[in-house]
Amino acid sequence: MSEAAETAGERLQNVLSHAGVASRRHAAELIASGRVTVDGLVVTEPGARFPADARVKVDGREIAGAERKRTVMLYKPVGVLSAMSDPFGGKTVADLVKTPERLVPVGRLDKDSEGLLLMSNDGALVNRLTHPRFEHEKTYVVRVAGKWTDEKLAVLRGPVTMPDGYVTRPVPVEVLKSQENNVHVLLFKLREGRKRQIRYTCSAAHLVVLSLKRVAVGALRLPEDLAPGAWRDLTPADLSLL
Repeated sequence: MSEAAETAGERLQNVLSHAGVASRRHAAELIASGRVTVDGLVVTEPGARFPADARVKVDGREIAGAERKRTVMLYKPVGVLSAMSDPFGGKTVADLVKTPERLVPVGRLDKDSEGLLLMSNDGALVNRLTHPRFEHEKTYVVRVAGKWTDEKLAVLRGPVTMPDGYVTRPVPVEVLKSQENNVHVLLFKLREGRKRQIRYTCSAAHLVVLSLKRVAVGALRLPEDLAPGAWRDLTPADLSLL
Protein backbone atom coordinates (compact mmCIF):
# COMPACT_ATOMS: atom_id res chain seq x y z
CA MET A 1 0.00 0.00 0.00
CA SER A 2 1.34 3.43 -0.91
CA GLU A 3 2.05 6.09 1.71
CA ALA A 4 -0.73 8.22 0.23
CA ALA A 5 -3.22 5.36 0.60
CA GLU A 6 -2.13 4.76 4.16
CA THR A 7 -2.97 8.32 5.16
CA ALA A 8 -6.22 8.56 3.11
CA GLY A 9 -8.46 7.76 6.05
CA GLU A 10 -8.83 6.18 9.46
CA ARG A 11 -8.61 2.41 9.89
CA LEU A 12 -12.08 0.95 10.36
CA GLN A 13 -11.29 -0.67 13.72
CA ASN A 14 -9.97 2.71 14.94
CA VAL A 15 -13.17 4.42 13.77
CA LEU A 16 -15.20 2.04 15.94
CA SER A 17 -12.83 2.41 18.87
CA HIS A 18 -12.75 6.21 18.73
CA ALA A 19 -16.53 6.30 18.52
CA GLY A 20 -16.73 4.32 21.74
CA VAL A 21 -18.28 1.21 20.18
CA ALA A 22 -15.63 -1.19 21.42
CA SER A 23 -11.93 -1.57 22.16
CA ARG A 24 -9.68 -1.88 19.10
CA ARG A 25 -9.37 -5.63 19.67
CA HIS A 26 -13.12 -6.16 20.04
CA ALA A 27 -13.76 -3.83 17.10
CA ALA A 28 -11.52 -6.01 14.94
CA GLU A 29 -13.57 -9.06 15.95
CA LEU A 30 -16.84 -7.28 15.13
CA ILE A 31 -15.54 -6.37 11.69
CA ALA A 32 -14.10 -9.81 10.94
CA SER A 33 -17.44 -11.42 11.83
CA GLY A 34 -19.24 -9.39 9.15
CA ARG A 35 -21.30 -7.22 11.51
CA VAL A 36 -20.00 -3.89 10.16
CA THR A 37 -20.99 -2.10 6.96
CA VAL A 38 -19.51 0.97 5.34
CA ASP A 39 -21.79 2.89 2.94
CA GLY A 40 -24.02 -0.18 2.78
CA LEU A 41 -21.32 -2.74 2.04
CA VAL A 42 -20.07 -5.38 4.49
CA VAL A 43 -16.38 -4.91 5.32
CA THR A 44 -14.44 -7.69 7.05
CA GLU A 45 -10.94 -6.17 7.03
CA PRO A 46 -10.25 -4.26 10.29
CA GLY A 47 -7.39 -2.32 8.72
CA ALA A 48 -9.38 -1.02 5.75
CA ARG A 49 -9.38 2.77 5.52
CA PHE A 50 -12.32 5.03 4.68
CA PRO A 51 -12.93 8.79 4.46
CA ALA A 52 -14.30 10.58 7.51
CA ASP A 53 -17.74 11.08 5.92
CA ALA A 54 -18.32 7.34 5.29
CA ARG A 55 -21.50 5.94 6.92
CA VAL A 56 -20.51 3.13 9.28
CA LYS A 57 -23.07 0.78 10.82
CA VAL A 58 -22.73 -2.02 13.37
CA ASP A 59 -25.53 -4.60 13.32
CA GLY A 60 -27.52 -2.18 11.18
CA ARG A 61 -27.19 0.80 13.55
CA GLU A 62 -25.19 3.80 12.40
CA ILE A 63 -22.45 4.86 14.81
CA ALA A 64 -21.91 8.41 15.91
CA GLY A 65 -19.15 10.40 14.30
CA ALA A 66 -15.64 9.70 15.45
CA GLU A 67 -13.91 12.01 17.91
CA ARG A 68 -12.24 15.12 16.58
CA LYS A 69 -8.54 14.57 16.10
CA ARG A 70 -6.51 15.93 18.98
CA THR A 71 -2.83 15.78 19.88
CA VAL A 72 -1.25 17.17 23.03
CA MET A 73 2.25 17.44 24.41
CA LEU A 74 2.89 16.36 27.98
CA TYR A 75 5.94 16.92 30.14
CA LYS A 76 5.97 13.42 31.61
CA PRO A 77 7.53 13.42 35.07
CA VAL A 78 9.73 10.67 36.47
CA GLY A 79 7.67 7.92 38.11
CA VAL A 80 4.71 8.12 35.74
CA LEU A 81 4.01 5.18 33.41
CA SER A 82 3.56 5.89 29.68
CA ALA A 83 0.37 3.85 29.50
CA MET A 84 -3.37 4.29 29.96
CA SER A 85 -3.48 1.97 32.98
CA ASP A 86 -1.16 0.18 35.38
CA PRO A 87 -2.16 -3.27 36.74
CA PHE A 88 -0.10 -2.48 39.85
CA GLY A 89 -1.99 0.74 40.55
CA GLY A 90 0.82 3.15 39.71
CA LYS A 91 0.33 6.62 38.29
CA THR A 92 -0.04 6.81 34.51
CA VAL A 93 -0.20 9.54 31.88
CA ALA A 94 -3.98 9.01 31.82
CA ASP A 95 -4.04 10.45 35.35
CA LEU A 96 -2.35 13.61 34.10
CA VAL A 97 -4.06 14.19 30.74
CA LYS A 98 -7.84 14.18 31.04
CA THR A 99 -9.77 15.07 27.87
CA PRO A 100 -13.16 14.11 26.39
CA GLU A 101 -11.23 12.37 23.62
CA ARG A 102 -9.45 9.09 24.32
CA LEU A 103 -5.81 9.99 23.75
CA VAL A 104 -3.07 7.37 23.81
CA PRO A 105 0.71 7.79 24.24
CA VAL A 106 2.64 8.19 20.99
CA GLY A 107 5.45 5.73 21.60
CA ARG A 108 6.92 5.31 25.07
CA LEU A 109 9.10 7.04 27.60
CA ASP A 110 10.44 4.90 30.43
CA LYS A 111 8.90 5.30 33.87
CA ASP A 112 12.22 6.52 35.28
CA SER A 113 12.69 9.04 32.45
CA GLU A 114 11.06 12.42 31.91
CA GLY A 115 10.31 14.91 29.18
CA LEU A 116 8.31 15.34 26.01
CA LEU A 117 5.60 12.75 25.38
CA LEU A 118 2.90 13.21 22.75
CA MET A 119 -0.61 11.84 23.21
CA SER A 120 -3.10 11.62 20.36
CA ASN A 121 -6.18 9.98 18.87
CA ASP A 122 -4.97 10.66 15.32
CA GLY A 123 -4.19 7.17 14.05
CA ALA A 124 -2.31 8.34 10.98
CA LEU A 125 -0.09 10.65 13.04
CA VAL A 126 0.58 7.98 15.66
CA ASN A 127 1.58 5.52 12.94
CA ARG A 128 3.85 8.03 11.25
CA LEU A 129 5.63 8.91 14.49
CA THR A 130 6.02 5.36 15.82
CA HIS A 131 6.57 3.12 12.80
CA PRO A 132 10.30 2.30 12.52
CA ARG A 133 10.43 2.94 8.78
CA PHE A 134 9.80 6.66 9.25
CA GLU A 135 12.80 6.97 11.61
CA HIS A 136 11.66 10.09 13.43
CA GLU A 137 14.53 11.53 15.43
CA LYS A 138 14.16 11.96 19.18
CA THR A 139 16.59 14.05 21.22
CA TYR A 140 17.57 13.37 24.84
CA VAL A 141 19.67 15.20 27.43
CA VAL A 142 21.29 12.66 29.75
CA ARG A 143 23.26 13.23 32.96
CA VAL A 144 25.71 10.44 33.67
CA ALA A 145 28.31 9.71 36.34
CA GLY A 146 31.64 7.98 35.87
CA LYS A 147 35.24 8.57 34.97
CA TRP A 148 35.44 10.04 31.48
CA THR A 149 37.69 9.00 28.60
CA ASP A 150 37.51 9.64 24.88
CA GLU A 151 37.16 5.89 24.38
CA LYS A 152 33.83 6.01 26.21
CA LEU A 153 32.45 8.48 23.69
CA ALA A 154 33.25 5.97 20.95
CA VAL A 155 31.30 3.29 22.86
CA LEU A 156 28.32 5.61 23.34
CA ARG A 157 28.21 6.34 19.63
CA GLY A 158 27.93 2.60 18.99
CA PRO A 159 27.06 0.20 17.63
CA VAL A 160 26.07 -1.49 20.91
CA THR A 161 24.72 -5.01 21.44
CA MET A 162 21.44 -4.95 23.39
CA PRO A 163 20.50 -7.67 25.93
CA ASP A 164 18.29 -9.38 23.32
CA GLY A 165 21.21 -9.58 20.88
CA TYR A 166 20.06 -6.71 18.66
CA VAL A 167 22.94 -4.52 17.47
CA THR A 168 22.10 -0.82 17.35
CA ARG A 169 23.22 1.50 14.60
CA PRO A 170 25.70 4.29 15.36
CA VAL A 171 24.14 7.22 17.25
CA PRO A 172 25.16 10.90 17.28
CA VAL A 173 26.27 11.69 20.83
CA GLU A 174 27.62 15.07 21.95
CA VAL A 175 29.23 16.02 25.25
CA LEU A 176 27.40 19.15 26.43
CA LYS A 177 29.25 19.50 29.73
CA SER A 178 31.99 17.59 31.52
CA GLN A 179 32.48 18.35 35.21
CA GLU A 180 35.36 17.65 37.56
CA ASN A 181 33.19 15.58 39.91
CA ASN A 182 32.74 12.93 37.18
CA VAL A 183 29.21 14.05 36.27
CA HIS A 184 28.70 14.67 32.57
CA VAL A 185 25.83 15.94 30.42
CA LEU A 186 25.34 14.21 27.07
CA LEU A 187 23.06 14.80 24.09
CA PHE A 188 21.72 11.70 22.29
CA LYS A 189 19.80 11.75 19.00
CA LEU A 190 18.01 8.45 18.33
CA ARG A 191 16.17 7.23 15.26
CA GLU A 192 15.77 3.60 16.33
CA GLY A 193 14.61 4.11 19.91
CA ARG A 194 15.00 0.55 21.16
CA LYS A 195 13.62 0.02 24.66
CA ARG A 196 16.05 1.46 27.25
CA GLN A 197 18.65 1.87 24.51
CA ILE A 198 20.36 4.88 26.07
CA ARG A 199 20.61 3.25 29.49
CA TYR A 200 22.12 0.05 28.09
CA THR A 201 24.49 2.08 25.94
CA CYS A 202 25.70 4.09 28.95
CA SER A 203 26.10 0.88 30.93
CA ALA A 204 28.28 -0.50 28.14
CA ALA A 205 30.51 2.58 28.57
CA HIS A 206 30.59 2.03 32.37
CA LEU A 207 28.56 5.17 33.04
CA VAL A 208 25.61 5.45 35.43
CA VAL A 209 22.55 7.37 34.21
CA LEU A 210 21.50 9.98 36.78
CA SER A 211 18.69 11.51 34.74
CA LEU A 212 17.27 11.13 31.24
CA LYS A 213 15.08 13.79 29.62
CA ARG A 214 13.53 13.77 26.15
CA VAL A 215 13.70 17.34 24.88
CA ALA A 216 12.50 16.99 21.29
CA VAL A 217 10.57 14.80 18.85
CA GLY A 218 11.74 15.69 15.38
CA ALA A 219 11.83 19.50 15.23
CA LEU A 220 9.22 19.83 17.99
CA ARG A 221 10.92 20.83 21.23
CA LEU A 222 9.72 20.62 24.82
CA PRO A 223 8.80 24.21 25.79
CA GLU A 224 10.88 25.66 28.61
CA ASP A 225 7.73 26.99 30.30
CA LEU A 226 5.98 23.59 30.42
CA ALA A 227 6.33 22.22 33.94
CA PRO A 228 6.58 18.50 34.78
CA GLY A 229 3.06 17.03 34.77
CA ALA A 230 1.65 19.88 32.65
CA TRP A 231 0.33 19.52 29.10
CA ARG A 232 -1.12 21.58 26.27
CA ASP A 233 -2.65 21.06 22.84
CA LEU A 234 -0.40 21.14 19.82
CA THR A 235 -0.89 24.18 17.62
CA PRO A 236 -0.98 23.98 13.81
CA ALA A 237 2.60 25.28 13.87
CA ASP A 238 3.59 22.47 16.25
CA LEU A 239 1.97 19.86 14.02
CA SER A 240 3.80 21.21 10.98
CA LEU A 241 7.08 20.48 12.76
CA LEU A 242 6.11 16.81 12.98
